[in-house]
Amino acid sequence: MDASGLRPEGDPGQQQPPPASVPSAEQALLQARLSLSEGPGALRELLESAEPRWLLLGPGCPAALGELAAALGESAAPPGRERDGAEPPGREREQAAAAERAEQVGAVLVLLLEKLEGARSQERAGPPAVGAALRRVLGHIYIFAVAHLGERPWTTGRSRAVARQLLEMLVRSAGCTSVAEFLRGKDGDEEGMFGAVMGLLKRELTKDTWKRNPATKHVFCWTLPHVTRPWLGPHLERVLPPSLLISDDFQEENKVLGVQCLHHIVLNVPGADLCQFNRAQVVFHALYNHLYSREAPLVQAVLLCLLDLLPILERSQRHQGQQGQGRARSPCDEVLQLVLTHMEGEHRLALRRVYVGILPAFVRRLGILVARHLKRLERVILGYLEVSDGPEEEARLGMLETLQCTIEHAWPRMPCRLPVLLKALLRLIWDVHTDPGPTPEPVRAALLQRATQCLILLDHCSRGQVKVLLEGVYSSCEENRVRECIRKVQEST
Repeated sequence: MDASGLRPEGDPGQQQPPPASVPSAEQALLQARLSLSEGPGALRELLESAEPRWLLLGPGCPAALGELAAALGESAAPPGRERDGAEPPGREREQAAAAERAEQVGAVLVLLLEKLEGARSQERAGPPAVGAALRRVLGHIYIFAVAHLGERPWTTGRSRAVARQLLEMLVRSAGCTSVAEFLRGKDGDEEGMFGAVMGLLKRELTKDTWKRNPATKHVFCWTLPHVTRPWLGPHLERVLPPSLLISDDFQEENKVLGVQCLHHIVLNVPGADLCQFNRAQVVFHALYNHLYSREAPLVQAVLLCLLDLLPILERSQRHQGQQGQGRARSPCDEVLQLVLTHMEGEHRLALRRVYVGILPAFVRRLGILVARHLKRLERVILGYLEVSDGPEEEARLGMLETLQCTIEHAWPRMPCRLPVLLKALLRLIWDVHTDPGPTPEPVRAALLQRATQCLILLDHCSRGQVKVLLEGVYSSCEENRVRECIRKVQEST
């Protein structure tokens, strides 16, 4: 389509509408949008030949540009899926075609932003007209760029490069220096585009539609972490439901994405807002149910999120008078009890390492109240110290840290457990020293150092009983490294 005849004629210092026989910019944009089914070639020709000011002459041009940007994004959307997210077989050709269309559409959108930038630089166009047009198109262009930004089945190296270029230009066009500033606004003086983006995504993030477009969840999950405190709080009602929806899926990948989104919300929304309307309780129960999973990445994401959510829940309960004297069982007790139950019978190394890595934080969180769980916790500690989990000994090192935290916080309950714990620690020291396996020397040294520190703490809370019990061991032991550990305990004060 040749748009050279669409340029306003007459004095270049005056804005004049095109002749009546020539379609207006609004009409030309509408015609170009309707022809997108045949490809974006006609629209590209129109934009290349049109003067920047001409795109903004009509009062309906900003809306027409917004509709055009939306249509361009839809024309390059990845192939749809079934309602349950299933990918029909034989889609490779369609995925390749979608990537090719995305490359072409991205180039057209880059050209559109260049034209709007050119219009901004022309005095007669006036910044208000350009601003109105940008507000109409930026949200649609952002969603398109992010949908094709990552390595997905519907992208190629060339389409991803165009998407990166488009996103960078988008941020510059908005007068921002980063995606985060583009979404949240500059210095709090003006509203960012996050609300507009979420408004466009809202109809795609429903129970019946969110899995049909495979790019939707990635756009949402990529966008959310860029909006932090205090900008995220006002959008809580928009971001919490889709996060819960994605986390409640049957596919592990989606569960992890949803839990990560929930964690970001917990960290960046005021606790008072989370507790309003029982939102925090809803999130807690959604996360708690995931603890029955046997997938290590999901369990790790859930436990990390719970560690930041539990203080918010407990403060809310205290304010509501549900904690009484502080002795009632808390959500943290519920989580630790379930985790310890799973740990006792868990044989998968990946899950054992996840549990052990998070356990010290739960012990510190409960403090002296960990005494409620000592019977089961002791069984878990003894069982994990007996078994090596590989050269790096992640489980044993983490369990020694857990034991150290437990002794520090529940020291009044340790003397009655001294014989069992002393025997387990001495056996561990001997095994580490005599094990001919491939464990690196720094790992052996760390295990011995932590075991020795636990013995010292046990000696302190038992008023010197460990020193007395170790005297006979020291005199009968011939291994210098073991004797060195015992000597450090005996010399501790």
